[in-house]
Amino acid sequence: MTTDQNKTTAVIKLTGRIDSNNNAQVEQEIRERLSAAGDPGSAVFDVSDLEYISSAGLRVILRIRKTVPDLKIINASPEVYEILDMTGFTEMMKVEKAYRVVSVEGCEVIGEGFNGKVYRIDKDNVVKTYKNANALAGIMHEREVARLALILGVPTAISYDIVRVGDSYGSVFELLNATSFSKILAREPERYDFCVREYVNMLKKVHSISVPEGKLPRIKEHELKSARRIRDRLPDGMGDKLIKMIEDIPESDHMVHGDYHTKNIVVADGEVLLIDMDTLSVGHPIFELVHMYNAYVGFSEYDPQIVLNFQGFSADVARRFWHDSLAAYLGTNDEQVIKDVEDKVRVISYANLLDWSARHSDPSDPATAPTQALWKRELIALMERLDTLVFSVDNGCSAPAELTLPATVDNLPRVMDFIGDRIAAAGLSPKFITQLELAAEEIFVNIANYAYTPYTGNATVRLILSGEPGSIRTVELTFIDSGKPYDPLKKADPDVSLSAEERRIGGLGIFMAKKVTDDIKYEYSNGQNVLTLIKQVH
Repeated sequence: MTTDQNKTTAVIKLTGRIDSNNNAQVEQEIRERLSAAGDPGSAVFDVSDLEYISSAGLRVILRIRKTVPDLKIINASPEVYEILDMTGFTEMMKVEKAYRVVSVEGCEVIGEGFNGKVYRIDKDNVVKTYKNANALAGIMHEREVARLALILGVPTAISYDIVRVGDSYGSVFELLNATSFSKILAREPERYDFCVREYVNMLKKVHSISVPEGKLPRIKEHELKSARRIRDRLPDGMGDKLIKMIEDIPESDHMVHGDYHTKNIVVADGEVLLIDMDTLSVGHPIFELVHMYNAYVGFSEYDPQIVLNFQGFSADVARRFWHDSLAAYLGTNDEQVIKDVEDKVRVISYANLLDWSARHSDPSDPATAPTQALWKRELIALMERLDTLVFSVDNGCSAPAELTLPATVDNLPRVMDFIGDRIAAAGLSPKFITQLELAAEEIFVNIANYAYTPYTGNATVRLILSGEPGSIRTVELTFIDSGKPYDPLKKADPDVSLSAEERRIGGLGIFMAKKVTDDIKYEYSNGQNVLTLIKQVH
């Protein structure tokens, strides 16, 4: 029997046999160890080397339990655990089983996330090892959230065993012939389009899931903590602006993975699965895109070798994959739309990277300073020209439906394509599309001609579809500009019964918009004109 003292907890190792022949001696030694430890309030009995315990030994434990209420038994063999369980000791105190030992030396790494690595230990099974010290708690948490994700419709794997791996623990999964998307991209470039398609399909599936309240943490709180930690490292007022911009991102109860990259997407026995579920949370999809950007671009922006070492493919492939996945996710090939969303993502990405670097990097590392300088420089440049990180999502399916562009008549085709493509993709009728495009043209041209005269400013077009996929009920089309305050609804409708000679020129645009929609609302808020057209799907 040996003893370690850890703060106020005594750890006592019980070995060999405890029976009627030595129970009194064992109890005396235990009490001496407890006394030497200063009569701690808690104790742990490590029984990994305990071969046998009789009822006499159980009575020793029970008497100790009466004087040390916080008593825990760890590393119980199956035989010892069975005795403790049948006699009710597992109900009286915490008893942990011993875990079988698994070695990952020489094993193939098939996945890797922020908190651990996934190794193939044989042809049928993989083990995820954890980097954090409190690995058992992490395993239990991941089991719980993975089970929730599976119930809610995310194809994933559930751990069936816990093992010891070195000084830590691992979680074992059955994954037949699992190959990560990272390895496919590195070794089978001809399957690039397959990876983009399935990667985005899985992402949309995850983001379409509404999670019951309180089941998962909110990712925005994590990002706000990160922004607050770097507040004082930014120029005056910019840290507060960053925090306010993140706070203004709408809350959402939709699922986000939190560490979504190609090492965590695997093909196992022909099925695409999402693994490494311990970062699962809920929130706006921008936070998911932040971690995606960092995995492919952000971390390796100064040193391209980083992404090659981590993902197994080049920085060029990584950036291309990020761009193409974002375009597919947004449902557009409009480079300006893609760039607008990417810039909003990069704001939080760089804040996240600066915070991560401050907490994990060695200040004496010569690569640290230039890398941090790049991230800080990019963040400040973005913050100087952006006032919001918000973009809309359609129907909980995470397809952003917001376009910001200069309010000029030349940009009318882009506005029409933006609206038409999204409404057509929702399965709405050609007549519905034509009517909404008619109203949109009248409003946008009005903004282009009058809002900023004689200058040019931006207009934002926001489209929100309400209902279920394939069964849209309502379309809201909103136009936002920062031009002169103007409420077009205050203007009287033209008298269309007058003859051509009697009619006044103008006034038909807003009139036609009213006629082809079900409702129009106007407000002037925060220095912006906000005009919303609402059309029901009949």
